[in-house]
Amino acid sequence: MTTNSARPGYRRGHRSPAASVALHLTLIVASLIAAVPVAWVVLTSFKPNSTALSTEHLGRLSLQNYRDVIGQGFGHWMLNSAIVAAGTMVFGVFIAATAGYAVSRMRFPGARPLMWLFLLVQMFPMAVLIVPLFVLLKDLHLLNNLLGLVPVYATTAVPFCAWMLKGYFDGIPTAIDEAGRIDGLSMFGTFWRLIVPLARPGLAVTGFYTFLTSWGEVAYASQFLQSPDKYTLPVGMQTFVNEYVDEWGPLAAGSVLIIVPAAAVFFLVQRHLVSGLTAGAAKS
Repeated sequence: MTTNSARPGYRRGHRSPAASVALHLTLIVASLIAAVPVAWVVLTSFKPNSTALSTEHLGRLSLQNYRDVIGQGFGHWMLNSAIVAAGTMVFGVFIAATAGYAVSRMRFPGARPLMWLFLLVQMFPMAVLIVPLFVLLKDLHLLNNLLGLVPVYATTAVPFCAWMLKGYFDGIPTAIDEAGRIDGLSMFGTFWRLIVPLARPGLAVTGFYTFLTSWGEVAYASQFLQSPDKYTLPVGMQTFVNEYVDEWGPLAAGSVLIIVPAAAVFFLVQRHLVSGLTAGAAKS
């Protein structure tokens, strides 16, 4: 049997010129497929609304769509979305971190069923969960309330984040916990003062995921928010498309503006993303 190492001219870790060309062509094509729709939206945001879906008037680009969007309450929608996303990020990451730490460090009945229950919750489609969540929010008097969306979005984010953080906490030596106990720290004090600083990459990844989960969500928000003054960004942008008029220019401009806060959060946590993702994937 002939192995690769015995093949003439073969060296482990060496890529032939043909393989390098094929690899780079594949990466270029994949990049174009991913970038073209985004570039088309950005171009549409600068075109007159009457020619938004055509290639006409490419030379008449302007900022009029952005002025129209900002003049129709975009700032208020963005503030509402920021409140919901920040609340969901803080609440969801805290619940997921404490749950993941408890399952990682403690041995109690129901620990494994709890984690499997998290996976089971993730299997339910969003459309099925709207009715029970609507009833719960109505009973709690949280319908048409921005704070009501925080626990709703947490139900989506917490299962994934808890699994990921459990894997991350498993990789932190238990000797650190024992040292904290010897120094007189409580269980929560050990978690908060010693473990959380060491788990910052994992917390950054789950925080970013939780932020994105709530920032662009539209199905729950459109059902649970009825007043225009409570609209979040995705719900507010629905007003640009109705049965009589399609305002593609303002809709594209709003889509571009929505990316800005998400990109800002990404740049804030990017140095933790790679280590956090690889650590969680390898240890879970």
